[in-house]
Amino acid sequence: MNLVLRWDPPEGTANDTVYTTEYKSSVTIFRTGCVNISTLQCDFTPFNLSVYGKYTGRVWAVQRRERSMCAESNTITLDKDSFIDAPIVTLLSNGPTLEVIIKDPLFWISTLRDVYNSATYNITYWKKGQKEKARFISNVQQNRVVLNDLDPLTKYCVQAQINTDRNRNPSNTSDTVCESTTNEKESLWMAVVVVCVVLTVAVVLVVVTVVHWKSILKFFYPKDALPLEFIESLPATRSSPVYLAMRNSSPVVEKYDPISVSAVDELNLLEAAGSSCSKKHEDTERRKKKRLKNTD
Repeated sequence: MNLVLRWDPPEGTANDTVYTTEYKSSVTIFRTGCVNISTLQCDFTPFNLSVYGKYTGRVWAVQRRERSMCAESNTITLDKDSFIDAPIVTLLSNGPTLEVIIKDPLFWISTLRDVYNSATYNITYWKKGQKEKARFISNVQQNRVVLNDLDPLTKYCVQAQINTDRNRNPSNTSDTVCESTTNEKESLWMAVVVVCVVLTVAVVLVVVTVVHWKSILKFFYPKDALPLEFIESLPATRSSPVYLAMRNSSPVVEKYDPISVSAVDELNLLEAAGSSCSKKHEDTERRKKKRLKNTD
């Protein structure tokens, strides 16, 4: 589900040649893709493509100020022409049976089930070393399948492939995964052993908890012990003058004088200063005249 345009360089291409690409769908005009790139491919996947769209690309070369003719690609319909990657197969052994777990491959756009909601799996399995005698299960819709017709204590190998109703290309085949079956009695015996071990451990934990619950309680909730010197000094501390003063203390009442601030106009301030100066001058003149009279 990705769309990549690739091309070959023209003959005699210089090192400074760059390429510009465009793409279009069956219902749109050509739109700009990669511009002035030096590589020989352009990925159109990030350009909001539709999984059901039909797309065509084109490219031209630019060298200095010269531009070549456009080379146009073939037309591709994403959901019909995409190559689907192989699924991932995991096997779980359960006695004489094997459970096959299939995980779908990741898509660049959307998911397998969103694009191909009726996709099925073809499962092939055989005894290891006997692939020519392989058995097949076709058109499986579930991604978890149990293989029942197996021999105990035998190693089997499994492969899976995805088929869709619209894509003309089946997916790649998954990697071969092999796993051994076990004996049904051995499987039951192992289950019994596991259950017995779990029950035994649970009983032992309960018994230990009941017998040593005090020690366990002290371990998780220890009692903090104060130093002996500190404990002995506590009565003396309570009768000390400092402790009594702190306990009986009351909030300190602060003493203060009220202060008022008023704004004075600068012009009035100058006039007041001038009148004050005139008054002082008049007082000085009077004092001089008085001294002169006393002299006479």
